[in-house]
Amino acid sequence: MGFHYRFGPGDLLRCRFAVSPRWETQEAVRTLLRPHRQAYHLPWLRQVRAAAEGLDLRPLWLLMPRAGHHPDFLSPSPLGPAVTFEEEQARVRAADPEAAREDLRLSLVCTPGALESDIGQRMLADPARAVRELADLTERAWEALVAPHWPRLRGLLEADIVFHSRRLAAGGLEALFDGLHPDLRWYEETATLTIERPAHHDRSLDGQGLLLMPSAFVWPEVVGGYDPPWQPTLVYPARGVGALWTASTGPTPQALARLLGRARADVLCALHEPASTTALAHRLGLAPSTVSAHLTVLHAAGLLVSARHGHQVLYERTPLAIALTTGDPAP
Repeated sequence: MGFHYRFGPGDLLRCRFAVSPRWETQEAVRTLLRPHRQAYHLPWLRQVRAAAEGLDLRPLWLLMPRAGHHPDFLSPSPLGPAVTFEEEQARVRAADPEAAREDLRLSLVCTPGALESDIGQRMLADPARAVRELADLTERAWEALVAPHWPRLRGLLEADIVFHSRRLAAGGLEALFDGLHPDLRWYEETATLTIERPAHHDRSLDGQGLLLMPSAFVWPEVVGGYDPPWQPTLVYPARGVGALWTASTGPTPQALARLLGRARADVLCALHEPASTTALAHRLGLAPSTVSAHLTVLHAAGLLVSARHGHQVLYERTPLAIALTTGDPAP
């Protein structure tokens, strides 16, 4: 039993990572519905409670069965590593109504009573209207629940990708999959990735490779999804989600503040994970231009390295900077 992804020779070269703001919006909406997901998100829940109460999320919740099919057209697999919400929305709005009708039906039958409900029947009776209304509702959910927090969320997701990309480079697929989630098993002899599940599902990747997406809101689950023609996708909990809504660092060491200046030392200490200028500015409550100036100086001094991820440049501390911020001797 289990959900099996079967790799061919070409698939091993086509595994890629991506970040999806639309997926995070979908899973934020699902988190409001599933109490077992909320433990790490209580500060966020308190902040969005009033906004969430102003949204009628029932049409989306009706398409989120506890087990079974979620409409693929509502969260198309990202075409690039760092797509925008608006780019993803355009693809949803362009969905073929007849294909969407079947996608909706497959999801509705997975929740008792959903197919016969007034909302479910209206969706199936006019799928073109359903596509528009579901896209509109998801956009309102994005603006109310996720967009104000997106710099923090994106910083977490991009840092996760940097970490796991290095695991992949150092140890191959076995090392990568071993660290993503306890329910995952990689079988080298058959080139098969299995998600432990009580039901059985088997899919050959057929040269499309596997799309890997970290998510803050999918915790504690790992999700395998997308039927043909969509690219096979694995969504897993991002590292560090437990500290997502808490203060990012402890006090900046006084000696380091005297050496570098308080503001610049704060920026260096906040880089406990790779982050972009925007994410750091949001984390520290500073203007992006101010943070950018500090990063430029720290980079020139050999305390930071940078790497591009999609449209973002991520900064990371060097061993010397780690030693300065933690007191550990540099290797």
